[in-house]
Amino acid sequence: MNNDSKNSIPIIPVSDVPSRPLNEDNEIFQNSKDGVNMGPSNRNKKSVAVKKLEKRIIRLTAQAITDFGMIEDGDRVMVAMSGGKDSFVLLDALRTLQKRAPIKFDLVAVNVDQHIPNFPREALEQYFKDIDVEYHIEDQDTYSIIQRLIPEGRNVCSLCARLRRGILYRVAGEMKCNKIALGHHMDDIVGTLLLNLFYGGRMKAMPPILRSDDKRNVVIRPLAYVRESETEKFAKIRQYPLTSKGICGAGENLKRQEVKELIKAWDREFPGRIYNLFMSLQRVSPSHLMDKRLYDFHNFVPLLPAASADEGEDE
Repeated sequence: MNNDSKNSIPIIPVSDVPSRPLNEDNEIFQNSKDGVNMGPSNRNKKSVAVKKLEKRIIRLTAQAITDFGMIEDGDRVMVAMSGGKDSFVLLDALRTLQKRAPIKFDLVAVNVDQHIPNFPREALEQYFKDIDVEYHIEDQDTYSIIQRLIPEGRNVCSLCARLRRGILYRVAGEMKCNKIALGHHMDDIVGTLLLNLFYGGRMKAMPPILRSDDKRNVVIRPLAYVRESETEKFAKIRQYPLTSKGICGAGENLKRQEVKELIKAWDREFPGRIYNLFMSLQRVSPSHLMDKRLYDFHNFVPLLPAASADEGEDE
C-alpha cells in the first residue's frame, strides 16, 4: 500500500507515545475544532470531560489510519460488529471521520448472527436504522456447530472466532468490501503479545493492518492507539445496545483473562508500562534478538522476509 498516494488520508507525524495529545493539523479535523459529531445525542449537555474523551478517540483513530495507510479514497470498509463495546466505538469513530475526511469511503456495518440464545438482534438492527448506516446481518448458525463439536466445559472461543472470521471474509467479498475493520484496541494488541510470550514462546502481536493469505481481504484495526478503558467509558456514555458478556455461556478464555488482569494491575502500579510495551512493537532491533530469519548473525546483515498474514492473527 502506497502511503504517498494522493488518494490516501494525508500523512502527519506520529507522536512518540500515542497516549499523548496529538496534533490537530490533520486535514481530517480542519472543520471539527468545536468538537465532533458521533451520532444522535444532546451535545449541549455534554461535560467537558466527555467531549475531550470523544475528541481523543477520534484523534487516535485518525492517527492510526494515517500512520498505517488503513483507508484510502474509494475504499468500501466493512465494520465487523460483534455487539461488544469496541465495535460500537469503532463504528462511531469511522462514521465521524467519513464525514470529515478529505477522501471518500463507504462503510457497511456487518454482524454475524450465530444463533446464540438471547442475542439482541432486533435491538442491534434498530440501532443501525436509527443512525442511518448501511448494514447487513448475516444469518449463520455456528452456535449449534460449536455445541456439537466442542465437549461441554471446554473453551469454544478459538473455534468460534475462526468460524466468524471465515464468514466475514466471505461476506466482505459478496458485499464488495475491500477492507474489514475490527475493533481491537491497544490492550488487545499488548495482551496478544504477552499471551504469545508467556504461552507460545514467540514474539508476536496483532498487526494494525494485514492482508489475508488469499490476497482478497485486508484487515485493519483503527482503534490500535485507543485504550480499552477509553472505549469502556465511552460505551457507557453512549449507552449502546451491547451484547452481554458470556451470552454464549462459554465465558472468556482463562489465559486471556489472566493477561487482562495483569494489564490492569500494571496500569495501577506502573503507569506507562503498557504504552512502553506497545511502542516496543514499533522499535524492533533484529540484531539484538535471536531470530536468524530476521538477521544474518554470520555476516551481520539484516534479513527481512515477508511475513504471512496468519502470523499476525491472535492465538
